Amino acid sequence: MERLQKYIASCGITSRRKAEELILNGHVKVNGITINELGTKIDPGKDIVTVSGKRITEKKDFVYIKLNKPTGYVTTVKDQFGRKTVLDLIDIKERIYPIGRLDYSTSGLLLLTDDGELANKLMHPKYHIYKTYTATVKGQVGERSLQKLRTGVHIEDYTTSPAKVKLIEFKNNKSVVHISIYEGKNRQVRKMMDAVGHPVLSLKRISFGEIDLSDLKPGEWSYLNNDEINFLKKEK
Repeated sequence: MERLQKYIASCGITSRRKAEELILNGHVKVNGITINELGTKIDPGKDIVTVSGKRITEKKDFVYIKLNKPTGYVTTVKDQFGRKTVLDLIDIKERIYPIGRLDYSTSGLLLLTDDGELANKLMHPKYHIYKTYTATVKGQVGERSLQKLRTGVHIEDYTTSPAKVKLIEFKNNKSVVHISIYEGKNRQVRKMMDAVGHPVLSLKRISFGEIDLSDLKPGEWSYLNNDEINFLKKEK
């Protein structure tokens, strides 16, 4: 037996979180009966599951992609304001979605897949997958600020987990730092740098665990190679 939302994600329809929303909103039926409560379990070998009237089946061959996201794109499948999304940059027949987010003004490495179950796990902070960013910030970042980031800073209603931080360069009253975090809260790096008095001028993600941008130029994408896929699956 398998939880319904996990099964939907394994069919490549969407992430597990979005699958839960589909269930709660009454878009999912099992053997013709609408299910709108989480926790329902099914037998994938016997039960017929439909989402918005279409039968779904478990997917075996998943797609894994990395994109060098330019600024000026939103990390969603669709945007209510009509802005360009990262999917506008990737022309494939499979229905994929981003693993996590990069905000509109942030560039760099973004992973996308139709493997909803793996995506759900990769986004969970308990797995401690570090994402590394290059941040250009205002002012000279001193050792005191670096230590605060390494210890954890208070943002809104939470304290961040310790970050790995290294000062790369200081020039023209701007500092370049590499900062690695495994959490993924909204605009977290920008808020962390604000908290130590160094607002971000530009931000680029350069790696996701062992996966980096390679030689991808802004707007370019490629399928993950076997080593990169194995890293993601090994982590889980």
